[in-house]
Amino acid sequence: MRRHPRRDLLAGLTVAIVALPLALGFGVSSGLGAEAGLATAVVAGAVAAVFGGSNLQVSGPTGAMTVVLVPIVAQYGPGGVLTVGLMAGVILLALAVARVGRYMRYVPAPVVEGFTLGIACVIALQQVPSALGVPPPEGDKAVAVAWQAVLDFAAAPDWTAIALAAGVAVIMLGGARLRPTVPFSIVAVVAATVAARLLDLDATPIGALPAGLAAPSLAFLDLSAIGSLLAPAIAVAALAALESLLSASVADGMTVGERHDPDRELFGQGLANIAAPLFGGVPATAAIARTAVNVRSGASSRLASLTHAAVLAAIVYTAAPLVSHIPLAALAGVLLATAIRMVEVGSLRAIVRATRSDALVLVLTAVATVVLDLVYAVIIGLVIAGALALRAVARQARLDQVDFKPDLPGEHGDEEHALLAEHIVAYRIDGPLFFAAAHRFLLELSEVADVRVVILRMSRVTTVDATGALVLKDAVDRLHRRGILVLVSGLRPGQVPVFDSVGALDQAGGRHPGTPEAIEHARAHLRRAGVLPPAPARA
Repeated sequence: MRRHPRRDLLAGLTVAIVALPLALGFGVSSGLGAEAGLATAVVAGAVAAVFGGSNLQVSGPTGAMTVVLVPIVAQYGPGGVLTVGLMAGVILLALAVARVGRYMRYVPAPVVEGFTLGIACVIALQQVPSALGVPPPEGDKAVAVAWQAVLDFAAAPDWTAIALAAGVAVIMLGGARLRPTVPFSIVAVVAATVAARLLDLDATPIGALPAGLAAPSLAFLDLSAIGSLLAPAIAVAALAALESLLSASVADGMTVGERHDPDRELFGQGLANIAAPLFGGVPATAAIARTAVNVRSGASSRLASLTHAAVLAAIVYTAAPLVSHIPLAALAGVLLATAIRMVEVGSLRAIVRATRSDALVLVLTAVATVVLDLVYAVIIGLVIAGALALRAVARQARLDQVDFKPDLPGEHGDEEHALLAEHIVAYRIDGPLFFAAAHRFLLELSEVADVRVVILRMSRVTTVDATGALVLKDAVDRLHRRGILVLVSGLRPGQVPVFDSVGALDQAGGRHPGTPEAIEHARAHLRRAGVLPPAPARA
């Protein structure tokens, strides 16, 4: 923090200017009010900056978390949301102690992009009532609420709110193209607020804000409701972990030499979510957009994130009366522009063009995010991605018949080679022998005909599980009952315990380190059976 303090201070100030309208907007959208968004940005932002696992991460209220909180507010009220945040913080601490942060890196890119696209759609839908200037309809489903808001607007149109929301969104999106370094969100909000005051527009403001943070309290905690709030708390904790670790990865990718500690990041987010509800704040996560602004502004340490929290705290204590005049429609415009900027068209196009499986996972995850909820969407995306990955891996597994070559050690001329080929067949198993592909081997091996010896070349088996071993056992037993000798070559030492545990090779006639030894064994067996003539006597 002492290396580049001036640069970090300026970066923190820039992030605070960008974060102010977002904190207000997400607080309003969550249903707990603008003051809850500010409290979250200040308290969670400071705690996560100190105890988190990234030097560049900025935490606070986010659109993704707001999407989850809306139905919780509708069902359990503000006290339930604060309790859920506290419980989610404890769950995050448990995840950090269990060191599960490292496993978040295995979330596939199509799931992440579909998740982000769905969140952007839901955030935009949530802003429709405020952008149209109508009271928020009852309900927690974004699509239904937005549609009802459109019907209410059609019954009594009010163009003031639309003009303010559209003006703010256009300024933000257009300004970002012309001057990416200028925080046009605060410029647009100030312009909309001044215009509403000077022109005496009929625009609903945020309303009175407390001139400071609330005193820490646990008055909201209802121990009897903890059981019913456990499922929402798990959902909030899962989302906080996913979004925070994704944001930290984005920050690492934007810098050189920075690497976050995923388990410490979960620990910091856990403490932040325990602290924020005590001051009336909503559950928090790391914010990808604010983190990106922090990095682009030249931040190099946690001082920037702490400065962001300190500046917002100063605004809470000194400028609450001014902030209270901001029109809700202006905040809706900020969040609409934010939702549009969340969608990376280039990334979406690349994933859709990659493979059909990737496109399917992306689309289904996005649709599930909008129709169901975020946690279910991620679970659905992971399950589908995993199933498609298993199918792709299973298709790589092959069972190929091997042609004997006269130049193999122990071979003696074309006549003997031809006779050997009539009675011996060798199969090489390539790839994984596991549950998703094993049944194919059973079918193919069971159809072997007109041979006396089957040699299974196992050196290219990459992995095997109990299902694969049991299927191989069934195939070997069937061949044995038909009087066909089964020999195994090239079995890897690490895979022997799996086969032995289920007795997969108990009916096999022998195991050999290489194929030449198996061929010699097969030839000797056929000679004893009178199928091949005796070996010529050596001089």
